[in-house]
Amino acid sequence: MSRIDKRFASLKAAGRTGLIPFITAGDPSPDAVVALMHALVEAGADLIELGVPFSDPMADGPVIQHASERAIAKGVGLGDVLRWVGEFRQRDADTPVVLMGYLNPVEIHGYEAFAAEAAAAGVDGVLLVDCPLEESAVLEPLRAAGLETIRLAAPTTAPARMAQLCEVAEGFLYYVSFAGITGAGRLSTRDIASRVADIRSRARAPVAVGFGVRDAQSAKEIAAFADAVVIGSALVERLDGAGTADEAVARAKDFLAPIRAALDAH
Repeated sequence: MSRIDKRFASLKAAGRTGLIPFITAGDPSPDAVVALMHALVEAGADLIELGVPFSDPMADGPVIQHASERAIAKGVGLGDVLRWVGEFRQRDADTPVVLMGYLNPVEIHGYEAFAAEAAAAGVDGVLLVDCPLEESAVLEPLRAAGLETIRLAAPTTAPARMAQLCEVAEGFLYYVSFAGITGAGRLSTRDIASRVADIRSRARAPVAVGFGVRDAQSAKEIAAFADAVVIGSALVERLDGAGTADEAVARAKDFLAPIRAALDAH
């Protein structure tokens, strides 16, 4: 059983909703990444989604786009991200880490090389936004290395395609709460609760909901019908401008603490 599967099994047994925070690797500072990852866990994160900086993050809104730009300007690349995961694993052998990003950096790095290095570093899964099912054969080296492929589904996903996604889902299925980019403020849980319930009844993996989750209240609403809540842009926005690693850690803990409390109280 993978780290992701173990974590979701543990959450289910405890009747808890998972919390999956997203940060962009290298922002606000390359020196803060590993400390931030540990801080997220200390504040109640069940899994960590670590964004790989990319120059054209098409699914992301301005907040995460700018975070990627800042990280790239500091020279952050895929090799740095893998190194940071390895450093994180020196103290934390249990918290699942999923790399979120785009296909181009992996393709440039080489699929086999990336698969071997990511597995050795302790990466558990990858979410590659721009790799559709039809092109997913290129990810076979990742699967062979034990990395789980996290799939995206959305309100616009056609029924036949949703059935495919439910069948192949592994790790968790990431349900995008609305048709749009990360960080937009149009979340309406009434519109998605029944759809997520239907997906959960059919998917082979747990269902996490993200895009538009900004605070404890919206997270608590999602927790009523999802296996996990993903929160990214609001956290990245809070971290922007932190001058030191200690300040970034403090901001992350202050931001996540009420969200964790809300999820546990629902």
